[in-house]
Amino acid sequence: MKLRNIFDKKTVFSFEVFPPKKTSNINTVYRTLEELEGLTPDFISVTFSAGGSGNSALALDIASKIKEGNKVEPMIHLPCINYSKAEIENVLSELDTRGIENILALRGDINPDIPPKNDFKYASDLISFIKEHGDYDIAGACYPEAHIEATDMVEDILNLKKKVDAGADHLISQLFFDNDMFYKFREKTQLAGINVPIEAGIMPIMNKSQIERMVSMCGASLPQKFVKVMQRFEHNPEALRDAGIAYAIDQIVDLLANGVDGIHLYTMNNSYVAKKISDAVGSLINKK
Repeated sequence: MKLRNIFDKKTVFSFEVFPPKKTSNINTVYRTLEELEGLTPDFISVTFSAGGSGNSALALDIASKIKEGNKVEPMIHLPCINYSKAEIENVLSELDTRGIENILALRGDINPDIPPKNDFKYASDLISFIKEHGDYDIAGACYPEAHIEATDMVEDILNLKKKVDAGADHLISQLFFDNDMFYKFREKTQLAGINVPIEAGIMPIMNKSQIERMVSMCGASLPQKFVKVMQRFEHNPEALRDAGIAYAIDQIVDLLANGVDGIHLYTMNNSYVAKKISDAVGSLINKK
């Protein structure tokens, strides 16, 4: 099923998982999926290597497990910076074989140790290519506080418009911790004529180092309320986890009250956290 059809019916609620490291057992992810399945998400996305980590085959296997074993729609991440057109065609062919219809089209992070290939410079190039090679549901990434490489928000919104004009059916935001940033961003997209649904990406705090790493990668700002939570509980892992869950729930309730199109929960493969949040907000996920 193509995910574009869900947004007209309800507020979408979805999860993200990632393949394990080479040294980890893939069954740990499968156990997580069994637990996430019981939370009845609208879809589960699976991260896919931008090149070099060797997890691409695992990502496809996990997406197939989500669809066939867990009976949930999968979305496969597809970065393009380190892939040729022929390699992307091979991935699309594999998706067709596995009956996977939903793709999150990404440029992908630039790895200084891997020279990028030149077939796709931007995610919009990949989206156009996918549209030419089949009838897929295509999501694009968006950045409430602008992409870390963008000159400013105006440039970033213009680039986002290119993704939508190229054929992105809906968007999933990078994580953020200040809802006001998301609302200002949403208003700017509407002024720019970007009228596709936008899911808000939410990542619960689980440990301080994780948050610091993610913030350094994506540039999300930390509101004072969030900083105080980290400072107060950083030396008590269980308390920090529970405070992070509470903070995420507070964010989601506010987003739902303000008519967000969907919530995309970055689970970090932690089904306990996903369940706590799902239990708290499940009754608020409304049909339209």
